[in-house]
Amino acid sequence: MTKKKSILTGDRPTGPLHLGHYVGSLENRVKLQHEYNTFVIIADVQALSTNFEHPENLWDDIRKVTLDYLSVGIDPEISTIFVQSLVPDIAELAQYFSMYISVNVLRHNPTIKTEASERGYKEMMYGFLGYPISQAADISIFKANLVPVGEDQVPHIELTRKIVRRFNQLYGETLVEPKALVSNCPRLVGLDGNTKMSKSLGNAIYLSDPDEIIAKKVRSAVTDPARIHPTDPGHPNICSVFAYQKTFNPEKTAEIESNCKAGKIGCVACKKMLSETLTIFLEPIRERRKEYEKNPKVIDEILMEGTKRARKVTNTTMSEVRQAMHIDYLNKARL
Repeated sequence: MTKKKSILTGDRPTGPLHLGHYVGSLENRVKLQHEYNTFVIIADVQALSTNFEHPENLWDDIRKVTLDYLSVGIDPEISTIFVQSLVPDIAELAQYFSMYISVNVLRHNPTIKTEASERGYKEMMYGFLGYPISQAADISIFKANLVPVGEDQVPHIELTRKIVRRFNQLYGETLVEPKALVSNCPRLVGLDGNTKMSKSLGNAIYLSDPDEIIAKKVRSAVTDPARIHPTDPGHPNICSVFAYQKTFNPEKTAEIESNCKAGKIGCVACKKMLSETLTIFLEPIRERRKEYEKNPKVIDEILMEGTKRARKVTNTTMSEVRQAMHIDYLNKARL
C-alpha cells in the first residue's frame, strides 16, 4: 500500500482571514486534506517577526484564525492544526539550519526584500531576516512532500529545498526535499483596486464580516473610473467588482460583462448583485462558525489535541536528526 504523502500549510496569526485567503489557499486546503496527511501550522513565532511589540494579541488572533479554518471546512479529525510556539522541536531544528546558511543568502531572498521595502525597514531584525529558516524547519520537521503556496512564496520553498539538500549532504539522507504546490487561482484584488487584498491596506472582506459590513465595503469598491453614468459603456476588466464577479459568480460573468460594456447595468446594481452573491457564498461558512461559537472551548481543545499530535511527529524527526548529526548524546551515553 502506498504511503500517503504529507503537506505543510498555514498562516501567521495577524488577524481574521479574508476572501483573498479563501481563494488563494483555504479552498484548496479543504480539498487536499482528503488526499494528504495535512499539517496546518499557526505560525505565531513568525508573526512576532513583524509584530513583536504586541505579543499579548497573539492568543486571540490564534483562536480567530482557527475559527476561520474550522468555518471553511478544515476538519480537525483529518488535518492536524497546531501552534508553532508549542512545538519546541521546530525552534531546535531552525537553530541547526541557521549554522550553515549565510546572512547574504537571506538578504537576497526576494520575498524578504519586497516585504522589508513595503514595511519601510531601514534595518532588519534577526527574527525577520531569519524567518525563512524558521519556515524551512516548519516544513522539513514534518517531512512535507508538498507545500501549497502562492507565486510570491516560491523563493522560500526553494531556500528550504537548498537547506534540506545541504543537511542530507552533510549528515546523510534524513529529511525530505519538499516541492512547491503553486496555486493556479488568480490573486483576488483588493476593494481599492490594489493588486492584493490585505488587512494592512484596509481593502479586505473578511470571512467573518456580517452582511451589512460586506454591503458597505462593496459599495465603496473601486470600479471603472471613466464611467460617470450607469448608461455609459463600462470597462469591466479594470473594475475590481467585476474581478469578484468572475470569482464568485462565474455562471453570470459573461452576461455581466456584456451588459457592462453595453451600458445596460450600472455600478450600483452590479455591486448589489455582488453583495447578494457573497451572502449566499458565505452562508455555509457562517453556519459552521455559529456551531463553534456556541462552544468556544472546543477551539482550545482542537488546538491542544492538534499540537499534541504534531509533537509526536516532530519528536520522531528530531531523534533522527540528532542521530544523523551524532549529537544524540544521552543515547550514546547509555551505550
